[in-house]
Amino acid sequence: MSQNKEKGKVFGIILAYNCAHLLPDAFRKFPLHLFDTVIIADDGSTDGTYEVAKGLGVPAFTNPHRGYGGNLKFALAKAVEMGADYMVELHGDGQFDSKAVPSAIEKLRGGCDFVLGNRFINLFEPLKDGMGIIRFCGNLTLSFMARIVLGIRHRDFFTGLRAYSRRLVTSIDFTKGSDDYFFSFEIIVLARYFGLSFCFVPTRANYHGEHTSMALWKGVIEIFQTSYTLLLYMLARAGIRLGIFTSPKGIQTRVT
Repeated sequence: MSQNKEKGKVFGIILAYNCAHLLPDAFRKFPLHLFDTVIIADDGSTDGTYEVAKGLGVPAFTNPHRGYGGNLKFALAKAVEMGADYMVELHGDGQFDSKAVPSAIEKLRGGCDFVLGNRFINLFEPLKDGMGIIRFCGNLTLSFMARIVLGIRHRDFFTGLRAYSRRLVTSIDFTKGSDDYFFSFEIIVLARYFGLSFCFVPTRANYHGEHTSMALWKGVIEIFQTSYTLLLYMLARAGIRLGIFTSPKGIQTRVT
């Protein structure tokens, strides 16, 4: 485990759902020495994932199944409760390359509130890594929309490699956000609205092997969800706060 406690405690949070057969191998590949603590958050799995997690020698917790967003909220809250200053999100299927983790931690300790991985540093590399053409085009199109509206120069808003500061987790009310996968975009929009800082690191994801990525059909729904959330963001910027922006928490820190 990390020995840099004077710079703030870094937690690895492993999100797991029905990946009992993948979790042990993924766990062995994670750079555990970079973290002060690693916790596993199980999203009410039905295949014995929680039992496998408890046998890995790190704190493991489970909560009733709500989806990716619900599990992430649960994990972030648990990490903060346990004293985390920085949190790096890891996935129990091991799909995302953890080689980007040291850079993400460095960015956090340098003052960033939210670190996002970028699979498209080399534009066509995701295709070489097995990403389907529909998913490839969808990611780039929706990310282009987000880049224009949010004013963030980034090419990958739907990445699974993410890291968070304690300030981000404690200054934004997540309760109105989705419990499903789409929370991964909502949290970016909220962080942008409240003026929190972003940094980016290159990363890769393996689509050749078995993984638990969002089902492709949900991407169709995500087109409408993304458009709607960006509309809410523009209205909030104009002083009309609806949906995920109705909570007063963090309003005083918003950048105008």
